[in-house]
Amino acid sequence: MRKLYHRIIQISGDVITVEAENIGYGELAEVTSSRGVSLAQVIRLDKKRVSLQVFAGSRGVSTDSEVRFLGESMRVSASDALLGRVFNGNGSPRDDGPALRENMIPIGGPSVNPANRIIPKNMIRTGIPMIDVFNTLVESQKLPIFSVAGEPYNELLVRIAMQAEVDTIILGGMGLKYDDYLSFRNTLDEHGALSRTVMFMHTASDPTVECLLVPDMALAVAEHFAVNGQKVLVLLTDMTNYADALKEISITMEQIPSNRGYPGDLYSQLASRYEKAVDLDGAGSITILAVTTMPGDDVTHPVPDNTGYITEGQFYLVNGRIEPFGSLSRLKQQVNDDTRSDHRDIMNTMLRLYADYKESLEKQSMGFRMSEWDEKLLRYGGLFESRMMDLSVNIPLEEALDLGWSTLAECFSPTEVGLKTDLVTEYWPKSE
Repeated sequence: MRKLYHRIIQISGDVITVEAENIGYGELAEVTSSRGVSLAQVIRLDKKRVSLQVFAGSRGVSTDSEVRFLGESMRVSASDALLGRVFNGNGSPRDDGPALRENMIPIGGPSVNPANRIIPKNMIRTGIPMIDVFNTLVESQKLPIFSVAGEPYNELLVRIAMQAEVDTIILGGMGLKYDDYLSFRNTLDEHGALSRTVMFMHTASDPTVECLLVPDMALAVAEHFAVNGQKVLVLLTDMTNYADALKEISITMEQIPSNRGYPGDLYSQLASRYEKAVDLDGAGSITILAVTTMPGDDVTHPVPDNTGYITEGQFYLVNGRIEPFGSLSRLKQQVNDDTRSDHRDIMNTMLRLYADYKESLEKQSMGFRMSEWDEKLLRYGGLFESRMMDLSVNIPLEEALDLGWSTLAECFSPTEVGLKTDLVTEYWPKSE
């Protein structure tokens, strides 16, 4: 039986402080106030002073409110019954379904021992040419989607959730507008993808502390499915909202701020989540794709800056398209040689010619005379953007590679593209 505490010595925002002994970091407690019973979590220990974040807010909590520690940390149910369900940041149902209590597992555990990991070697197909052809997503990879507010990054995540060739999707939303939450749920339901998806959704009106729980909830569930042999894709949006929640709580706790007010352990907090990406020897895998919005389109902002040191590349979303030159999948070479013999060569050639197109476009905008080669590049660039970069394009990898060859053939002769003769002989479209 846990001891009850009837004296709260400080209330600061949604954080309350009591004097207690033998309490663990992250432990849960029930706070009884005039508004009823609310759940709280220990977020700081200073000798006997224990600070707790009240999930539902501190309104109605007074200094004589009752605090009862539960002796356990936050847990989430891990079972197949999670599939098709929608939960909030603390694991309570958002979909009017029953609460799940079987096989409760702790969240926020350590990442997998490197000795149990295997080298990433399998491609995850998405049907999006700018990913599959040019920046291949690899099983167990951790990648951010760098973007500015207003770009269709949530729409991109929905596309990937519907089309990615994986067993299970875990979708974690942080600080979402309610419309975005409804869009995720309804779109996945309409396209039949909800049945293989588990959603943990925190909206902007929900308690701040629940925003911090979403990645840990999602990743704990992902680990359960991966250990049982499934390929799991974890989609998170938006990690900048997660970092802002960290900053808000650290300010409330009067911690000394670091760069732009973020806590000094921001890197560690982000890394401990991203490092859950793993390909398990003899079991399944976890792949993480997480949106990171850049305030003011500033890649040196602390959140994208720290993220870049942790992850294995990034997708840049610019003007509604994945930008080919800012994007990078550092593990794509692990799988490009095993997809099709022309994959790497067609990828390199098309990007090289697109870079030349950008130079010709700049010459045209400055009024320079266009050569015949420039005219070919301008035509090629327009076709490349509409056929490859447009996010509405949805074709398998092999069709995308064939489309790449067709695009080259429409604009250039075989001798102008600089491809190997044996590849040209095998793949260059035959004239009818």
